[in-house]
Amino acid sequence: MPTVFKFGGASIKDADAIRHLTPLIEAHADRPLVVVVSAMGKTTNKLETLLAAARDDGRKDAYRDCFDALQAEHREAIESLFGDASDSPRERVDVLFEELDAQHRKHRDAPYAKHYDQTVCYGELISTTIVAAWLNHCGIATDWHDARELVRTDACHQSANLDWTATADAIRGRLAGSERVILTQGFIGGTEQDEATTLGREGSDFSAAIFAHCLDAREVVIWKDVTGLFNADPRRFDNAVQLERLSYAEATELAWHGAKVIHPKTLGPLQEKSIPLMVRSFETPEAAPSVIDAERRFDAEVPCCILRERQVWLEVLPRDFAFMDEPRQHDILGRLVEAGLHANLIDSSAMRFALCLDDKPERLEALIDSLETDYELRREDTLTLLTVRHPRPGMMDALSEGREALAERRNATTAQRLFHSDDCPETWHIPEAR
Repeated sequence: MPTVFKFGGASIKDADAIRHLTPLIEAHADRPLVVVVSAMGKTTNKLETLLAAARDDGRKDAYRDCFDALQAEHREAIESLFGDASDSPRERVDVLFEELDAQHRKHRDAPYAKHYDQTVCYGELISTTIVAAWLNHCGIATDWHDARELVRTDACHQSANLDWTATADAIRGRLAGSERVILTQGFIGGTEQDEATTLGREGSDFSAAIFAHCLDAREVVIWKDVTGLFNADPRRFDNAVQLERLSYAEATELAWHGAKVIHPKTLGPLQEKSIPLMVRSFETPEAAPSVIDAERRFDAEVPCCILRERQVWLEVLPRDFAFMDEPRQHDILGRLVEAGLHANLIDSSAMRFALCLDDKPERLEALIDSLETDYELRREDTLTLLTVRHPRPGMMDALSEGREALAERRNATTAQRLFHSDDCPETWHIPEAR
């Protein structure tokens, strides 16, 4: 049974980071070991900037400057790692950059989503070419595999849907029985027509889950620059603590409410086969990880606090002073779906249906334009939504002290309150149990 490692961009951001992951792979002696790797550092963001310049006739100089800078960054990493060594991957990486440049010319007039996938995928292709060469250079027998040939999807660019049967056949056919390190890309896949696709944000974690599911892996390890998952964002809560254990279901709940944990689509394939997921630190690998598995008895031990900022409170009222009944609620939620928005909190009364939404201007304005034809609207901006999973008695009141709640919702496991952002502290403190 293989283990699947996933390394994100921060763990391979430069030559020193790539050197640092080598002992992590060496220390795991069991083979096969599947290693799923993202693009280096902030490469994906830079490729998106490059893409925007490529599609604008007036930004040819900006395109070339961005392209040259990106290539120079990767060449610098290669030079630092390999020097003049004969096994340097510089020529192979240069070819990939030539392909990237050609893809921009080929697809610049194509729909944006298709152009995006045909070009952004090169971040992962380039990074894994460098990492695979480095591992072999260090004496770690490593095979590089193109995820576009293994992760088979439809042509829904930027958010491709997996063909599980074709993917399982490809992965098992190519990788089963290997006794080496198998290195491949996260985030990307391919269609039957050999066009690149991407799996959406958090797609690299999903890729790791896909390989684990298809190969009946023992476990998945996601390597991050933190020791694990926390019960609150440590940058905003001064007493956040690491979560030692949580269930697939609890991790999904936290992600639903906006916590930066593991995306639910990553957890589904693992839960189906009871494959545990561990989050470990590549900086302090000896530290205890956070473990996500089927065990639910630890879920309520530690309250978890989640902040969603840049929220909009939208109240929808019938123009004819009629009840906000089920047909009207159905209509409003249908328009919400059409706009591609998710309601972070819903509140209703006899003549009012209210939604707390992320402030995504293009989608939000489309929703408002649609609703204004049939309903009266009231809107408040610049809000912060606080969600607490498994709150202790009095906890929400302590967290809310000194500020007025515009709305709140509560059930047996979750409490939410909505505040004006100007009333909220920069640093929060989770109250101790009384």
